[in-house]
Amino acid sequence: RRPATKTQVQQHKHMIMRFRAKLATEQVNVLHALITPIARLTGSGKHSENGMDNVASSLLLSQITTGTMNASVIHLDPEHLRISVRSGRGDADGIACFAELTCSKIFMEHRIESAANDAIVFEIDLHMFKTALQSILQLLSSSSNSTKTGIQTALHNSSMNHHNHAITMKLAKRAGFPCLCLSVTSNQTLQHKLEQNHSVPIKVMRTAEMQYHLPPRVSQPDVQLELPSDLTGRKGSVRTVVERLKSISPHVFIEGSMTGDLVLRIEGTGASIRTFYNKLIPRFEDTKSSQNNDATCVLKVDSKKLHACFQWQASLALGRTVSSAVLCMIENEMLVLHVLLNPGDLGFLTYYVPVHYISGDAVLDD
Repeated sequence: RRPATKTQVQQHKHMIMRFRAKLATEQVNVLHALITPIARLTGSGKHSENGMDNVASSLLLSQITTGTMNASVIHLDPEHLRISVRSGRGDADGIACFAELTCSKIFMEHRIESAANDAIVFEIDLHMFKTALQSILQLLSSSSNSTKTGIQTALHNSSMNHHNHAITMKLAKRAGFPCLCLSVTSNQTLQHKLEQNHSVPIKVMRTAEMQYHLPPRVSQPDVQLELPSDLTGRKGSVRTVVERLKSISPHVFIEGSMTGDLVLRIEGTGASIRTFYNKLIPRFEDTKSSQNNDATCVLKVDSKKLHACFQWQASLALGRTVSSAVLCMIENEMLVLHVLLNPGDLGFLTYYVPVHYISGDAVLDD
């Protein structure tokens, strides 16, 4: 066999693209809890929820390749895993969502290689990714030897894993198509072993294309308020209130003040409904008027979009997987919801919700 020429070596190096990681059960839990609300922004996900045959899989791959579906973009490098999503098929009026996770926290160990400075970018159907993670969790929970140690244990000690579970994630080709592959092996006994494999179709992108999927640039907030824990619990969350409001009105007025007050207001036929919150925590850093307790802001938001950006409250709990949630209000420009995960170096999740322009007269309370 002749030795490879210098040109062949360079071409081979240019084609190299590898990603492989090992995860603990708790890390799979965190990924699933994070991806579940983000996937809601991309559509119904009926293929992934009902199972996929070969025809459906081929159709989905065709949709990803031709850009006719709400595919999400994942950016991988040795330090971070980033997820970028825009609802409404990339419409400028859709919600933009950007998440960033630290690889050393979300993976027990990982290896990423590419000719583009060890960065990999690809499109993926998050509903299929979520379904694969959910199926793995169901298998592990049914295992008689599964030990529920809680999410935070593994995240604070990433070297920990259940000895009877092997969970891997990697990029590979299946039937000639690139896929993100997840597999789990659960050794219940020496004689009983459970295995499960998933292959999620992806479309590999040039790393330079990531510039079109970065978070939008926004002005400094007029009002910035941190939500207390009693507004992020599953029972008393803002999400449950907005869910009721959106069935009454297509729009919600959000009135915020740096005194720590927040009002959600809708105007119906012959009626006006207001929900009052107080004791929110003003965050003065990086605002337009630093230390100005009198600063106020009113935004008009589509009620469905407002409800969508609070869907994380259904799967992520403040104090456990979330350390803080900050509402940033930018007059006639944007509503930004920044969710910092727990522990703080795990990463964050940020929603960018477009708002309707309102004149000074519309802001006045009737």
